[in-house]
Amino acid sequence: MRVLGIETSCDETGVAVYDTDKGLLGHRLHSQIDLHAAYGGVVPELASRDHVRRLPLLLRETLALTGLSMRDVDAIAYTAGPGLAGALLVGSSVAEALGVALGIPTLPVHHLEGHLLSPLLSADPPAFPFVALLVSGGHTQLMRVSGVGDYVLLGETVDDAAGEAFDKTAKLIGLSYPGGPVLAKLALEGTPGRFKLPRPMLHSKDFDFSFSGLKTAVLTTATAPGFAPEDRADLAAEFQAAAVEVLVAKAMAALRHCGLRQLVVAGGVGANLALRAALDAAAAKRKARVFYPELELCTDNGAMIAFAGAMRLMAGEQVEASDGRFAVRPRWSLQEITPPQAAA
Repeated sequence: MRVLGIETSCDETGVAVYDTDKGLLGHRLHSQIDLHAAYGGVVPELASRDHVRRLPLLLRETLALTGLSMRDVDAIAYTAGPGLAGALLVGSSVAEALGVALGIPTLPVHHLEGHLLSPLLSADPPAFPFVALLVSGGHTQLMRVSGVGDYVLLGETVDDAAGEAFDKTAKLIGLSYPGGPVLAKLALEGTPGRFKLPRPMLHSKDFDFSFSGLKTAVLTTATAPGFAPEDRADLAAEFQAAAVEVLVAKAMAALRHCGLRQLVVAGGVGANLALRAALDAAAAKRKARVFYPELELCTDNGAMIAFAGAMRLMAGEQVEASDGRFAVRPRWSLQEITPPQAAA
């Protein structure tokens, strides 16, 4: 079975084709970073309009890359939520229209399920069950993953997501958009410890996170008398060290709590090299292993949506040919997801 995946939840337009026998056949991705840079953040209306422009082109490019035509596609998976309502409507309407035209089934996919399952696309994937650390610009959660659709929330952020905190901190100290990667690069030039920042909820004895206070501490430091532009690297390094320490401690605690030795890291912040190094070192001490998606699949992409749809179909998800009706869910808890066997 060949599954076409479409991702348009925020500011990346992604298209991919996954073959249940041959694996990922190809994918294309367009980022809107340059489009939103002038505004310092994502503008929903501009994001939606750009998806309208880019999606047909990426569909043609992906099919050309894989040597397929739309008639070779057996099903279409698309991101139905969570995300920006207008952006989600672009991908879902295109997917359902294609489903009607081709007489093939369509499958709405939860965006976070795509992230959770994306490390399984690697050449050396983990096996169920595992603990997942989902860490991105919009989400920071720890989950116990026992199978496709079988997710138990262990803890999550009570305020800012980790990626959001990276981006906002970068803006506070005068770095360009998108702030997270720029801050991580600057942190390589600094020395953590010169400035003392808190490690929020590090000893809370649960699996929840909080990054708002850390961001406020950065603001207090950066606006204090005597703080100079040349101090930004040290502050960036300390912020990153604080965030990484909390993420690693909570992830290792979740592994102990679940009695597991496999940790999957998914989401855009999973590409952070300091976080990867710290997680690998901490896991090695307890004879555990950390799995990551390929770097190109850490951000939002169509490959993870095609794969999540294919996994559900292979596990028995019941789907029918599209009738053209669809609904997006900008707010959609992962706790509402059920295993494929439980689908109506």
